[in-house]
Amino acid sequence: MEGFKAAFINESVKLLKKKKMMAAAILSILAVLVGQIAVTTIKHGLGLRVVGSVEFPIVVLSFITYTLLPLFAIFVAIDMFNGESSSNTMKITLLRPVSRFSVFSAKVLNLALFIAGNLLFVMILSLLAGFIFNPSSASLPGILKVVLSYGLTFFPVFVFALIVVLLSNVIQGGLAVFFLSILVFIVFNSLGIVFSSYSSFFITSMLDWYTLWISETINVFKIFRQILIMSGCGMMLFTTGYYLFDSKDI
Repeated sequence: MEGFKAAFINESVKLLKKKKMMAAAILSILAVLVGQIAVTTIKHGLGLRVVGSVEFPIVVLSFITYTLLPLFAIFVAIDMFNGESSSNTMKITLLRPVSRFSVFSAKVLNLALFIAGNLLFVMILSLLAGFIFNPSSASLPGILKVVLSYGLTFFPVFVFALIVVLLSNVIQGGLAVFFLSILVFIVFNSLGIVFSSYSSFFITSMLDWYTLWISETINVFKIFRQILIMSGCGMMLFTTGYYLFDSKDI
């Protein structure tokens, strides 16, 4: 654990120094602002009430889960593995008295914390925007529903990020991994639409699985099945990614 702790702190410091953190924060703020401007324009221009204060964060979540959030996860995962390999900083890390498993686990944990932190940041921003522009519709059950939705979104996004980690340890070039990750994302979404009966086996089709939890009728069997699929895929991707990372000649 001492080795893992040292590796985790090292990876955290490197992640915090990245410009991608600032870019993610700025783009997240812009996404919330654009969404609020659109809602306000429709409300005052057409006289229609589109969403309330607690519905607005769900609208923002439905947008970022298929656009910004997977994109941020791809960039961070590529930078952690391909970026460090190409700049030879990975060699410096592995020269320290820590195992490769500790280094790999620390990188994956920091990737998970980045995704969770991004979701938390967007959730707080969208809730504040909703309360400021439409405070009359705020309610405690609605806030709890928002927190649940954002928390549940972490799992499918993290599993997709593990796919990117796997690709990063298979392919050397970061640009190739980026385009291949985008291709995987598009193909999985397309297959989920075409083969709707088997959509649960494509991780990207579960990015909006939070809707199963907040709907009026909860499908317990489908939720349990998707939990098992995500857990199984996550364990297999983590194990395979570590195997490739451990056998990689750096």
